[in-house]
Amino acid sequence: MATAGVPGRFYRCACFCSENLYVARYGLHVRFRDEAQLRRDYGPILRSRGCVDPKDFEELLEELQQEVERRQRLGQESAARKALIASSYRPMRKPRPREVRRCTQANATPQRTEVQPGRHHAGALGRQTALPSAEEKRIYRLPVFTVPFCQALLEELENFERSDLPKGRPNTMNNYGVLLHELGLDEPLVTPLRERFLQPLLALLYPEWGGARLDSHRAFVVKYAPGEDRELGCHYDNAELTLNVALGKTFTGGALYFGGLFQAPSALARPLEVEHVVGQGVLHRGGQLHGARALGSGERWNLVVWLRASTVRNHLCPMCLREPELVEDAGFGDGFTREEPDTVDVCALT
Repeated sequence: MATAGVPGRFYRCACFCSENLYVARYGLHVRFRDEAQLRRDYGPILRSRGCVDPKDFEELLEELQQEVERRQRLGQESAARKALIASSYRPMRKPRPREVRRCTQANATPQRTEVQPGRHHAGALGRQTALPSAEEKRIYRLPVFTVPFCQALLEELENFERSDLPKGRPNTMNNYGVLLHELGLDEPLVTPLRERFLQPLLALLYPEWGGARLDSHRAFVVKYAPGEDRELGCHYDNAELTLNVALGKTFTGGALYFGGLFQAPSALARPLEVEHVVGQGVLHRGGQLHGARALGSGERWNLVVWLRASTVRNHLCPMCLREPELVEDAGFGDGFTREEPDTVDVCALT
């Protein structure tokens, strides 16, 4: 029996500081507890990817130890950045929920769907489409923002980027971009997007993945450009569901690619490639292996929203695949709660 917690309080799993640490130079996610465990679990694959010199291994150890320490400080440092930005940054304009509604509905053109909607949901489901050859992967494209809204959001993000205020990186795989909650865009932009527009649709598209009970999110914008991040290695998300919206600018390359669920054998066999369309989003399950091909030219900005349902993840942490060991955290944390979860058939998710 779970212990009831403070209503509305979210937590993270303790595995955040030890699981899925990304090592870019070897293209590998690792679990890290100590040196002996790292050698035992990853020695052969590290050597096959070029970590052969003792100095290479020492540098890797130092990198991982620094990443663990960064993760341990992350909540406190993020809260401090958010407070400083709130007191010092002067936005070009402030998005309002009414503006979000207008900018989403203006793009809601009917398209075909693989799901047979009920009478009351036909309008919502008509706005998305199953991507070609994606039925088994359950990947969908849908209009999200108007192009003018994307341009306005990019202008705001670039304005913030030019400031001398501190900026937190989106995650260990993306070094360039913006955490939207630190910029104060969760409440006016992302929360109404999740609650008013995505949840009715995802309740029908992904019912067994908590689509009807999404209660938190993590939203960030990633930037790809020459001399910065240019591609994204294969991974899966710390989310039940993910929305990836192309914001612009002008670019070539950078297509998304998708395999199957990470738990499945041959999950990357015959990956599906998806091109970006400005203003449109791609919906997929968080546990689906995916990545981004190398950018050819120009700059590419995308809004990524990790959508979370505590009724699902309270049973099983998607990163360590164990019952979550809850740790205090700020804001939405990693979407876990202490409240008694509804019954969910976790076996059906794997």
